[in-house]
Amino acid sequence: MPKRTINAAGLELIKRRESWRARRYLCPAGKWTIAWGHVILPGENFQEPISQVQGLALLVKDVEEAGAAVQRLVKVPLTDNQFSALVSFTFNCGADEDHDGKAEGLGDSTLLRLLNAGDYQGAADEFPKWRKGGGKVLPGLVKRRAEERALFLKPS
Repeated sequence: MPKRTINAAGLELIKRRESWRARRYLCPAGKWTIAWGHVILPGENFQEPISQVQGLALLVKDVEEAGAAVQRLVKVPLTDNQFSALVSFTFNCGADEDHDGKAEGLGDSTLLRLLNAGDYQGAADEFPKWRKGGGKVLPGLVKRRAEERALFLKPS
């Protein structure tokens, strides 16, 4: 299967919802983050402030990883908009089950189960349920999920 890439609408959704930060910050989920939502991994060190060129390189890498996970997990055909909405979702929520056994991310979601069963509308209706960060409903996530759902449902 050829590698798919996120479309412009999906990439702009991520950039808009993550917003640019040249210095590290603690996200609502309690993870150190920089640039456009890049979670700083163990061993990663950045000379701050980072440039937008550096941030774009991080974003491209993170989006490629999220896209690869979507391609691995989704077993039904997707339009470019559906794929891109799922990449944004996966970029934000992760792909698989957390190591503590707690269901997290696309791989453990009802959204994915419905989608792989061919229930595209049911899958779209799952987006708004993913609105919490740090155990609290966050207005930014409510808006993001609404945008992802709208992109998922928009014909390509």
